[in-house]
Amino acid sequence: MLKCLVPAGFLIAMLAAGGCGSPEPSPDTTSEEDYAVMRDEMVAEQIESRGIRDPAVLKALRTVPRELFVPLEDRRFAYRDAPLRIGFDQTISQPYIVALMTELVRPQPGMKVLEVGTGSGYQAAVLAQCEVELYSIEILPGLADRARGILAELGYGNVKIRTGDGFDGWPEEAPFDAIIVTAAPPTIPQPLLDQLGPGGRLVIPVGRLNQDLLVVTRTEDGRFERETKAGVRFVPMTGKIEEGP
Repeated sequence: MLKCLVPAGFLIAMLAAGGCGSPEPSPDTTSEEDYAVMRDEMVAEQIESRGIRDPAVLKALRTVPRELFVPLEDRRFAYRDAPLRIGFDQTISQPYIVALMTELVRPQPGMKVLEVGTGSGYQAAVLAQCEVELYSIEILPGLADRARGILAELGYGNVKIRTGDGFDGWPEEAPFDAIIVTAAPPTIPQPLLDQLGPGGRLVIPVGRLNQDLLVVTRTEDGRFERETKAGVRFVPMTGKIEEGP
């Protein structure tokens, strides 16, 4: 259930996934130094300019090699202000959305965080770079396996990935200090609320065609307080959530 989203104020056309007959990937001749320059420019022009201020988030975005999370033929576009195809009819979110949702999590070293929708693994890598203990669930086995390999290659030992339906969360590892969801359910799955610890924050898009990006905070006395942060468009959450009440 991967992200494919655009904030209402920054509407961007989605890229369709490639099909049969796609050209062979061309060699990537861009140097690591070139990619580092692209990362710095991305943070300055797309992230800081839109109000993201958390130093840990900005550092993570300057550090994580986003180009490794997209197909070889699209790596030259990795730092554009747009989502990109990653196969399986899925996309990697535009950098600003990753930055915004990460900042809303308020990551701190040692926090226990659940991610629903591993996708490419890029959001997981950004959170891992912020030194959280991350548990990530992906419903598509091919994506889960690929993300697991990339994250392991990059040395992010603080990420555990499970293939499964994110509707159920990860109950045996609950409670979580934060939960981040990267696909939109029509309503918030109750298991995710149940697995949020006191003072924890759930960052989630909710709705059908047009959604609201919500932050739901569980108070110390067990109540849930909701804030709407932005209008967004995500792909719908799939799996059990589609069965309805």
